[in-house]
Formats: sequence, structure tokens, C-alpha cells
Amino acid sequence: MTDGHGTNDTNRALMLAGGGVKVAFQAGVLQVWLDEAGLRFDHADGASGGTFNLAMYCQGMTGRQIADNWRDIRPLKGVTPNWPQYLKGPYGASLFTLDGYRRNVFRDWGLDWGKIRATDRLATFNLYDFSRNELEALTADQMDEDRLAAAVSLPMWFPAAVIDGRTYIDPVYVTDANIGEAIRRGCDELWIIWTVSRRRRWHNGFVADYFQIIETAANSRLQEWQRRIDASNAAIRAGDRGEFDRLITVRMLQCEVPLNYLINFSRDRFRQAVELGVHKARAWCADEGIPLSAPLPCPSADGSRLRFSERMAGAIAFGSAAPGARAVPGGRPDGEDLSVRLTIRIDGLDRFIVCPEHRAAVTGQIHCEALGGRREVESGSFNLFVEEGDPEHLRMRYRLFFSDRAGHPLTLSGCKTVDEDSGRGLWADTTTLYTRILRGHVQADEEKDAEVVATGVVRLRVPDFVRELTSFRVSADSARGRLAALGRFGQFFAGRLWDVYLQGVLAWSPI
Repeated sequence: MTDGHGTNDTNRALMLAGGGVKVAFQAGVLQVWLDEAGLRFDHADGASGGTFNLAMYCQGMTGRQIADNWRDIRPLKGVTPNWPQYLKGPYGASLFTLDGYRRNVFRDWGLDWGKIRATDRLATFNLYDFSRNELEALTADQMDEDRLAAAVSLPMWFPAAVIDGRTYIDPVYVTDANIGEAIRRGCDELWIIWTVSRRRRWHNGFVADYFQIIETAANSRLQEWQRRIDASNAAIRAGDRGEFDRLITVRMLQCEVPLNYLINFSRDRFRQAVELGVHKARAWCADEGIPLSAPLPCPSADGSRLRFSERMAGAIAFGSAAPGARAVPGGRPDGEDLSVRLTIRIDGLDRFIVCPEHRAAVTGQIHCEALGGRREVESGSFNLFVEEGDPEHLRMRYRLFFSDRAGHPLTLSGCKTVDEDSGRGLWADTTTLYTRILRGHVQADEEKDAEVVATGVVRLRVPDFVRELTSFRVSADSARGRLAALGRFGQFFAGRLWDVYLQGVLAWSPI
């Protein structure tokens, strides 16, 4: 293989692992790998939800087209309750059927089985043949809509598929990525996109337990293959005979995707997952030294705008290096009063909600007598619910540029920690802003080396919170548009709080 940054003796496998509809993230990665990095693969394998993306890949769609199909999905169009089976109680065949996907989603995606079967791309779709108790890896020329549905027929949720008198189900309990098939076909580089959760946090409840069993099967199987590959590679490097006749390289992009495996009602949640995939893939390629072409833009801003006001008050202590270390609320002798009155403005709600940075502009005032009284925010930014390593560890970040009375530039850098592990609870986490006053106008990537002038804590109090709720203003083309925009923002805000504080109810919000 010589194109797509490969070498003459490298055979690459694209492993589109399962993960339910979390594979919307996988589609974002494909936009980067296929289009921006120009990668080419000698073999592609799909399991469970990954077969959706594999079908589009075999049809010849670009990475952007695959990603756009997930961006534009209408999740409720794929939901079809299996009403007749509910009367059978625990003996019912399934809770849902795949009829909605067949009638609506597959059509909206433009799946063309003639083109898929005629592809020149070597690919395998994994199904579990329950009638024979064996995993079946079908090539693209053997596939059709019935077999694609069979590949994602997760027991209990969807009925088993009967094709030619044999019963098929989702192969997830056997494999979520058929690494053995890729190696058997001569591949020595395995490029795996893995969205099955590896957080190892147990949640009680039937739904959580069901998917945790799947995580157990999928992750243990993946780890077993990694151990076998590592042992074989070590033997070959030592001059001995390995299990495989060549060195095998695993290149994995793994992410915790804040999307439920199946239960999702919000289009925005899917779009967020796709953009997260784009964001993570670009960072991954940078770390791996893979050059990218000019990045395709995040979805363009729509015409809706939203703004609201926020007031917080507390104290800062000068000379302290740790946020809040010496600050005393109320301005006691070793602290100075500090308050902020801010207006947060979102231009283009669509971009704000779906792009991982969730960035908005900030104007307003900072009031601290020791810094010159009331000072105007010269420019500022606000990031809402930015992930810090995990979807349950979120941050609200404020960066406000201003100057003291002598005209010296300063930066207020603030952070609210939204984290179930904090032990403080939802109210304290979302209303407590830990602040640092820095010398100069300091960008986020410069903060580590910046001079700290003061640190402190300001808080949003109950009366200010009530006023904040009444301050929301939305600009859109119609009253209906304004209501829809406000609803989308509220849904986004509530959904991310659910992700952090209500994991015990349902792992990742359905809204």
C-alpha cells in the first residue's frame, strides 16, 4: 500500500467497532481520517452499530457524507415500539423493531444495496448465526438490508432476524471488532475506532446492567486480542516464532461518548457526538504525526442568537497561587470584595450546542476596589460544559480581559467544576466560580506560566439565579423559532447535568 500515507508493505484494516448509536462519534472520526487525512484502507470490518458506517463506506460515501448522515438523523423516525409483543410481558420478542430504520433512516441515508454489493472495497460485516452457534463474517457482495438489520438485532431490544430459515442476532457478545478476521486477511495495522465505554463504573438498574454486560464482553475480548498481539510481537522481536507470522500494530482511537447506546430522542445529541469525533480525531492525528488538509468547518452558525445576564459576588486574596486558597467570602480583612456582572451572548445557537468548545462571547463589568473599582470587560469568552477527560467531568470556563486603574492589562480566569465526584452537589458546582487574576491578557494555553495576582471565589446566589432566569433573550425569525431555540438550549443544559449527576437513572441523557 503506497497512498494515504502508507508504505509498500503495510496492509491497513479499518475496524468500525460496535457501540450502538455511539458510532455517530465514529462517523466524525471518518470525516477526518478519510477526507482530511486522506487515509486509505486495504480492509474494513464492522460489527454491531459499526456496520451502519461500513455500509455507507462500501457505497463509496466520503467521510463527510457519512458524518452528515448522522448529523441530520431524526432519531424518533427510527423508533418503532413492538406493541403486539408488549401483551406477552416477559415472553415478548422485543421492546422495539427496526422497521423505523428500514423505512426512514436507511432511506434518508441513501443506502443503495446495488452499489454496496458492487464495491471494490474489501469489507466484512459480522453477524452471529444463532442457528449454528458461530460468528459469520459476510463480504459486501453478500449483504442486503435484511442482513444489515440482523447485524444490529440486539436481543431484547430488537427481535432476532430469521433469514433463509436461520436465526441471526447482533454479534456483540462474541465480538465488537473482528480483529481475527482482519489479521487472517493479511492486515498488519489495525485502525480501531472504539466507542464502547471503558470507564469501569458500575451503575445499578436493569438498563445499565444490560449494557454493562455488553461492555464486559466487548472490552474483555478486545483486551484478550491486545494481549495476544503483544505476546506475538514480543516473540518475533526476540527472534522466536509468534502466534502471528508478522508484527501487528494496533492504532486505537477510543473515547467516552456521552450518548446512550440506544435510547436517544434528541438530534442535537447525535450532532454533538459527531463533532466530538471530529475534534478527537484531529487531536489524535496531531499526536500521531498524521498531516491533515484544511479542516472542514464546524456546522455554520444559524440565525438564532441567545443572551442572558449573570451576577456573581465574593472575594479575592492577593498573592495566593491556588484558586480560593485565602479568599474569604464577604470581604473580610484578608480578602477584597470582587463581583462580576456579565452578559453572555451566543451568536448561532446551532454551532454553540454541537461544537465541543461550546463557546460564547462575554461583555460586562468587574468590580473590585483594589483593582480600580468598576472595570469594563474589554473582551471575554465563556465555555459551557467543556469535557475534561471524561463526560462526567465538565468545566464552565470564563476568560475576561480588563485593565486596572493604571491601565495595566489583567485577565480574570474562572472555572466552575461540574463533577459528581466533587461531593458538593449540583447547586454548589454550578454556582461556584473559582477565579484567578493574572498579569497581562493571558490566553488559555499561556496560563500555566502566567503571573498570578490574586485568587478567590465568587458565587451565584439564589436571588441572582432567579434574575438570571428572567434575563434570557432569544433572537430568531419567528416566535416559534425563539421558543425552539430556548428549548434547545434548555435541553442541552439539562442533558449535560443529567450526564453528570443522574448516571444512576440512565447512563447518558436521552435528550
